[in-house]
Amino acid sequence: MAVTSPRILVVEDEPSLRDMLAIFFRREGLDVQLQGSFGHGHDAICNAPEPFSLVITDLMMPDGSGLDIVTAARNRSPKTEVIVMTAHSTVETAIDAMRRGAYDYIGKPFSTSELRELVRKALEKHNLSEENSRLRAQVERERPSQLYGQSNTMRDIFALIDRIANTRSTVLITGESGTGKERIARALHDRSERRTKPFLVVNCGAIPEALMESELFGHDKGAFTGATSRTLGIFREADGGTVLLDEVGELPTPLQVKLLRVLQERKVRGVGQTTEVPVDVRVIAATNVNVEDEVKQGKFRQDLYYRLNVIRIVVPPLRDRRDDIPYLADYFLQRCSAEHGKSIRALSPDAIRSLNRYNFPGNVRELENIIERAIMLAQGAVVGLGDLPVEVAGTSSFPSPSLVQLPDAGCNLDEVMSEVERRLVLEALERSGGVRTSAAKLLGVSLRSLRYRMQKLALEAADDGEDVPPSSATEQNLSGLKPDE
Repeated sequence: MAVTSPRILVVEDEPSLRDMLAIFFRREGLDVQLQGSFGHGHDAICNAPEPFSLVITDLMMPDGSGLDIVTAARNRSPKTEVIVMTAHSTVETAIDAMRRGAYDYIGKPFSTSELRELVRKALEKHNLSEENSRLRAQVERERPSQLYGQSNTMRDIFALIDRIANTRSTVLITGESGTGKERIARALHDRSERRTKPFLVVNCGAIPEALMESELFGHDKGAFTGATSRTLGIFREADGGTVLLDEVGELPTPLQVKLLRVLQERKVRGVGQTTEVPVDVRVIAATNVNVEDEVKQGKFRQDLYYRLNVIRIVVPPLRDRRDDIPYLADYFLQRCSAEHGKSIRALSPDAIRSLNRYNFPGNVRELENIIERAIMLAQGAVVGLGDLPVEVAGTSSFPSPSLVQLPDAGCNLDEVMSEVERRLVLEALERSGGVRTSAAKLLGVSLRSLRYRMQKLALEAADDGEDVPPSSATEQNLSGLKPDE
C-alpha cells in the first residue's frame, strides 16, 4: 500500500477476529494497535501521542457502541478515517456511523482482499488530507513573507532584512498605510531561526485601552469583571517567536511604560498576577505616524522610542518607487487571476501607462485592489484601460487643453499635443463603447478624420457600428482595422 507510516487502531471484542486482523495488518507491513473493548479503544484514541491515521472498529460491543468510537476519533482529528465493521443486520446503523464521519463500513464476514482494498482507499484519503494540510500550512507560511519589488530602494530593504533576520534586536518599521509593513515584519520572522515559533500581530489602535494590558500580558481568573478564566497574553503565547506591535504609535501612555519594562527585563506580569515570567520574544513595531513628532509632542515616550528604534526600516510610498508598479501589478494580476479562475494574461500598454501615472494614496494595498477589480470586469484576456477606475485611467483628472500651462523649463509641443489628442480619443472611444461613429461625434470630427488620428496614434476600435467592450478599444493593434470605405 502506497502510504507513509500510517498508524492503525483496531477495536474488536471478538478474539479470533482480532487475531486475524493482527496477522493481516502485520503482513501488510502496517503499524497496528489492537484493543479488545470499547473502553480500551476509546482510551487509546484519546490518549495516543498522535492521532491515528485509520481506526477500524466493531459496531456492537458489550461495553459500548462503535458510533462513539467514530465520534471520539473524528473529534481527536478530522483527518482520521474510520471504518466500521458490522453484521448485515445492522447496516442501517453503520450508515448512521458514516453520517457521523466514518469513511465506510464493511459487513461481516469479509474477505482479506475486500478489507485490503477498503483500507487502501481510506489511507489514500487520509494521506491526501495530510498533504493538503501541509501544503496549506506551507502557503500560509510563505505567502506573507514573499517580498516583491525591483526598485533600488526595495532591493536595499530586502538585503537589510536578510542581514538582521537572525538578530534579537527590536525593529521599527515606518511608512504610510498600505506600503507592506506587516509583510516585511513577517519576512523578518520567516527568515529567522524563530520561523517555527508563533508570529503574532497586535493592532494597538484596534483594542480598547482597558483590555490592552490583558491582551498583551495576560490575566488571572477574577482579575477584573468578566475575567472568567486565566489567559497567557500575546507575549507568553509567542514565546520563542515574534510579536508585531502594529500601529504602535496608538499605544496608550500607561502601556508604553509597561512595554518598556518588558523590553528591558524580558519578563511579563499579567493583570492580577504577583510574579513575573521570563519570555523570549523578538519585538517588531510598525507605525504610519511620525514617531519623532509624537515624541516631541509628548504623546510617545522617548525612552520607549529609543528602545524600539534599534534598527529602522523606512518603507517608501509606492509613488516614490514607480519602478515597482508594473512589477507588482503583474504579480497581483497573475495571483488574482488564478484565485478567481480567470484567464487574464496581461495588462494593456494603456493600462500600464495609467497605473504608472497614478499616485496611489493607498499604496500597494490600493494597487492590489485595483487589479482585483479590473480582473473581475475584464471580458477578454487582457486588462484594458476601461477596466480601471476612472481616477486611475486618467480621464477625470486630465486637464482640458485650456488649462494646460507652459512649464518654466519649456516643453516639446508636439509631444504634449499628441498626448492630449491621444487621451481625448481614448476617452471618446471608452464612452462610445468602442464604436467609431459615436466617438467621432463626441470629438466633433468626421469618421475619416478619427480613422486618421487613430492610425497616427496606433489605436484601434470596433467597426463603425459595432459595439464591443470598452477595453477592446485600447488593447488591440492596428492590424484589425477595416479599410476605409
